[in-house]
Amino acid sequence: MVLPNPPAILASRDVHAAELESSPTDALLRVYAWMHLARTADNRILDLFRQGLIKGTVTGGQGNEGLIVPLALLADKAVDVISFSHRGLGGHLIWSGHLCDHLNQYIANAASPTKAREGNVHHGDPANRSLPMISHLGAMDSNVLGATDSQRRLGRTAVGFAFFGDGSSSTGDVHEALNLASLLSLPVLFVIENNRYAYSTPVSEQFAAGTELWRRAAGYGMEGFALDATDVEGCARTLAATIGKVRLSSRPVLVEAHTLRLRGHAAYDTCDYLPSGEGESFMARDPLPRFRAKLATAGHGTRLDVLDAEISAFVEASIKVSLALPRPDPAGLEAAVFAPASPALPWQPGPIAPTPLTFAQAINAGLHKLVSERTESIVLGQDIGTYGGAFKVTDGLLKQFGRSRIFNTPLAESACTGYAIGLAVNGHRPIEEFQFADFSTEAVTQIALNAGSFYFRSGTPCPLVLRFPCGGGLTFGSFHSQELESLFLSMPGLKALYPSTPQDAYDALLAAYEDNNPVILFEHKALYRRGRQPVVWNPDYRGIWQPKQLRQGDFATLVTYGEMVHLAEESCDYLASEYETTFDLFDLRCLSPLKLDAIKTSLVRTGRLVVLHEGRRTHGFGAELVARLTEEHFTALKAAPLRIGSMDIPVPFAPELEHAFRPTKDKIIELITTWMG
Repeated sequence: MVLPNPPAILASRDVHAAELESSPTDALLRVYAWMHLARTADNRILDLFRQGLIKGTVTGGQGNEGLIVPLALLADKAVDVISFSHRGLGGHLIWSGHLCDHLNQYIANAASPTKAREGNVHHGDPANRSLPMISHLGAMDSNVLGATDSQRRLGRTAVGFAFFGDGSSSTGDVHEALNLASLLSLPVLFVIENNRYAYSTPVSEQFAAGTELWRRAAGYGMEGFALDATDVEGCARTLAATIGKVRLSSRPVLVEAHTLRLRGHAAYDTCDYLPSGEGESFMARDPLPRFRAKLATAGHGTRLDVLDAEISAFVEASIKVSLALPRPDPAGLEAAVFAPASPALPWQPGPIAPTPLTFAQAINAGLHKLVSERTESIVLGQDIGTYGGAFKVTDGLLKQFGRSRIFNTPLAESACTGYAIGLAVNGHRPIEEFQFADFSTEAVTQIALNAGSFYFRSGTPCPLVLRFPCGGGLTFGSFHSQELESLFLSMPGLKALYPSTPQDAYDALLAAYEDNNPVILFEHKALYRRGRQPVVWNPDYRGIWQPKQLRQGDFATLVTYGEMVHLAEESCDYLASEYETTFDLFDLRCLSPLKLDAIKTSLVRTGRLVVLHEGRRTHGFGAELVARLTEEHFTALKAAPLRIGSMDIPVPFAPELEHAFRPTKDKIIELITTWMG
């Protein structure tokens, strides 16, 4: 593919603050050229959509160029971090790549940056710290925080740029991110792209306390101000000064940029909700023709005419190239969900401790090993510092390693997970503890829709360990006892381990840490102090990704995981003693990706299947196991599979009620013996 050569003025993707004083004409003409390229490309993309050559829909940045182009030119593309919104095509064009790369993304051809797995401007360039956006715009801010902090930890004087609109400023994610940035003193420029409408909803229907959104900055202890983004030169000078201040002070700033949306929310938006005359007033304030007229009045009209012609020709030539490229090949889609296997890390072998450890102590020992041996590791979570975590799993780590490595987070699960994602995609490997697995529901967007899909849609690994203290039996009630594997593992891109012993817990933490994907580590709370076991250095720690056979038998194949493993062992021993009936018992250990070959071999031999889990029976993980195990070997079955799970009710509080809710040894034996008969 031969790419058209861009006009010479586009060879530079930078404007330095000093240029605006020493040689403003050259700098401003460069700003104009990139603005004109962005506008021309946006308009032609809309044309291609209307011709049916681009599918789905398109959003446009027409009217937003006076903000996004100066900012992108002023940013240091070698170190800074950014996440553009769907009005930011001009920024994408400046940050990296050829115009054809970005057209390929819209056209969704075989050469698109996301391999046609994403549409519109959702691509970014993670290798160059332009983070791909998701449609939950407020959630993107915390990703910028994490990647910017990662850059600073690596000794780079980066600034982060986080964009959100007047509409998404209402989301809790934005509040969490602003608070977190101020708390950590991160050099992030938060930019509210206030075009007065969230889709069709005007600001008057969004906010009751006035529309000066920048004044919220005071509540977070940061500077804030408003900016007229239709005044291109004034906007550029203000942004130059602000970026320099943020870079030096390492303090966040909130800017409310008053900008325009000249083409509606998206291509299908008719704008019939605008009051009479408002659309015309927007057009009258269009920054591009106003800026051009100012430059022409200063004597640059002929130069502008040449630039316009060169840019238009360049856009048309690029469109011709991109339209000629082949359509994407669907082969390999499933293989692209997870990042490829990573090489084993050079762990220091050796015994863990001279005395047996509890499950909680084994996790603590694993965390100690990670932080002491891996400089890119960061442990974060609520109350994990001085207090040592709700279950004391992180006890002592803060004292030994300090707050730069053991990060006590505010109660902001979504932003803190988004922050961890930003760290992960920039070279760090965070381990995030949720106080209870139940509270992870506050971060479902970040975990399932963002981290889980990151590699598939960008090709960039997201190595992140999410520790979920889960499960019932301790009379904690409905909001501290959930089993959430079915919820999260219905989403692609997430791996999951669920150990049942101290040794497996230790091995699982190491295996999860070095994996290049987001891994949920389910830790049943009832196992934290259920007995002790010698924990040693296990060279085969990666074996945790495979099921482990705990009992051998002939009657049936029993599959389980987590705390239920111990109940299953007791039940199998009882049935062997009292009924002379033996089972192949498997501890699944890895819930995603499922490795079922050994279990399938067992099922073909025994012809019977029992699946046991603590989660509720309806929509429980056992249903997936039954389907996976029997769809290939249905004819080998001698009986219908037996699923054993909890009742289909919220987790009750009183011990008598919770006992009735969950599987117990007696219930398991009763259900199996009835099924046997």
